[in-house]
Amino acid sequence: MALPGSVSTCLSPPVHYMICKLGFEKKDIYDINNIVSENGEVCWQAVTEHLHYLESDQSVDYIKSVQSLGPVCESVNLHFKSLTKDQFVVQYAVWFHWTNYTELFLEVFDVLQYAQATEVVLGLMKLTSCLERALGDVYLLIGKDCPFLLRDLLASEQLAVVFGQDVMDVLRVFIGSPYGLNLRNVLWHGFTSPQEIPAKYCAMLLFLTAGLGQLLQTYLLKTKYILVHRPYVTFISLEELVAFPDLNHETLCVAEELVQVSNFIFKSMVPFWMAALTAFKQSRYADCVILLLPQLEAGLRLLFTTTNKCPNRLLTAEPSALYTTFDEMLKKHLDNEEINQLPSVLEEPAMEFLWDFLNHQEGPRIRDHLSHGEINLKTFPRELANQIVAFAITLLCRFSDEDTVAFKEHVIIKPLMTCASCYRSQFHPISRLKKQVLECMKSIHLWPELPTVSEEHVQSVKGLEGNTETSSLFLKMAEILSQVQQYLPQNCCSPDDPINTIVTERLLVKLCDKHVCTLYSPRPVLEVLVVLRKICTQCHQVSEQVIASIELRYKQWMKKTLRSRQRHNYLRMLNSIKFLSPVLRLILLLITLEVINVHLVCKKTPSDYQQYLKFLKSVLQYTENLVTYTSPEKNKWDETEELTNKALIKIRNFSDRKLTLIQSAT
Repeated sequence: MALPGSVSTCLSPPVHYMICKLGFEKKDIYDINNIVSENGEVCWQAVTEHLHYLESDQSVDYIKSVQSLGPVCESVNLHFKSLTKDQFVVQYAVWFHWTNYTELFLEVFDVLQYAQATEVVLGLMKLTSCLERALGDVYLLIGKDCPFLLRDLLASEQLAVVFGQDVMDVLRVFIGSPYGLNLRNVLWHGFTSPQEIPAKYCAMLLFLTAGLGQLLQTYLLKTKYILVHRPYVTFISLEELVAFPDLNHETLCVAEELVQVSNFIFKSMVPFWMAALTAFKQSRYADCVILLLPQLEAGLRLLFTTTNKCPNRLLTAEPSALYTTFDEMLKKHLDNEEINQLPSVLEEPAMEFLWDFLNHQEGPRIRDHLSHGEINLKTFPRELANQIVAFAITLLCRFSDEDTVAFKEHVIIKPLMTCASCYRSQFHPISRLKKQVLECMKSIHLWPELPTVSEEHVQSVKGLEGNTETSSLFLKMAEILSQVQQYLPQNCCSPDDPINTIVTERLLVKLCDKHVCTLYSPRPVLEVLVVLRKICTQCHQVSEQVIASIELRYKQWMKKTLRSRQRHNYLRMLNSIKFLSPVLRLILLLITLEVINVHLVCKKTPSDYQQYLKFLKSVLQYTENLVTYTSPEKNKWDETEELTNKALIKIRNFSDRKLTLIQSAT
């Protein structure tokens, strides 16, 4: 992949002019004392008077406003440079408390003293995400559902009520409007090099944030409202995110060499990559990922525009068009309905990694959460940063000149390349369903280990000896199992084996290990998966209720605190779990076989598909009723047996007609 030699910036000419030149055209000098008082109180009128509006519709004239506000930003920047850290803290620190992250804004002040370009960009990205989150908290003082997009949040009536419309217009000049500087978006989507962001805009947003804090205090005192901060998103089950080995210092040093030679990187963006690797070495994991994600997007955008032969999409779009971002690059089709060629170049494992970490609703959605300020940066997990850095290293290797082949075979890099080529989705609904099946099976597997009274006690209950109804249940289960036996691994069972010895955790693990393509699942597949997951959830709930009931009743039995009716019901429960265990195992097996073949649902006729979906929903209804009947409040064990008999008849008959997915495969 050859890097276009003529590309010196990813900003289109109008956007480059807006950000890099427009705010420097006026050479006016403003007395800072007219903009802020000695104690740090912002004089908003001295700021808002620089707003300009179009005569046609009275909307903000962003060109004239940026031009007019440029010298104000410069005055604020010089003002901050004239202050010591202690002076800044005394005058401004209290006004950042409303953001719930005062120390971040103090860090940004430190960065501005040295104005190192990469650090200024990092500070501005963190500032904008934190500010967005804080503004969302303010919105919720009087609004209900906080807008997801920053531009919608800043244009909301709710924030205009709190801060004033002219104040919100000032903010929209800097962030949130594609017609203004739009700093948040061009930074987070990886369009700007370090030198293209003037430090004075970072200083101005720091200043405006303090001013917003002052306005908010006035509003809260007047209304008696209390600002509540939403909890941060936390990453659970971090072990599920681990696809690559832990990166050590030597690996990071090799990565730094790769950065200098890889075609995946714009040369002007190299400082961001180096800063990201340095941040990882220094255990600043949030900083590392914040720096790296936009660069991954920039590199993939280069690959996307090259493979799809649309070089014009490499630059920032004009306000009337959309940027080329992760969202578009990961889609199956382009806007013109042609097939997106990027997936075929990246290949399935890399695409699944990107979908897992960026898009899938049950995945970490790391870019969304970070860019919207939803993550506590101070506790960002190393495990997550490790995965992003390792994946980025593999892309640097894959899309480099042939003379860098030595890197791909490097003893340190090769394991990363192997892991990348073997990656399978962890957060697609198919993957989540497989995980649900195995977790449910582990729960059922505990049943035989639970303490119970002797079998003699169970058989002593009138009506349970030689129960023909229970025997017929086992017969029906055996018939269903025989229908699907050809789809099981060879020699895993014989027709006479009981289900509990056939449908084991080991068998389900083996079946779930079969690869199923997760990219671009069509709507019918996703609809089927929704129902299958609900069925599995209900089965797990039944298992957990049975375990809890058995443990409780046994303790009560041993303490002799059960009344006669409770003893009788307890013994009926013990009899019922003899058939409930194989029934649940059978359902889990059927779910697993269906999910392995789930894409065959697209081959069904519309009528067959609707019939199949209706059948699955009837199985779901059965499992929902099971949850009710086996609950501690109900304990309807006789009804459970009758319910199960009807469900097994329906499953057997449906399978007889070969309408399931696995039988469609033949």
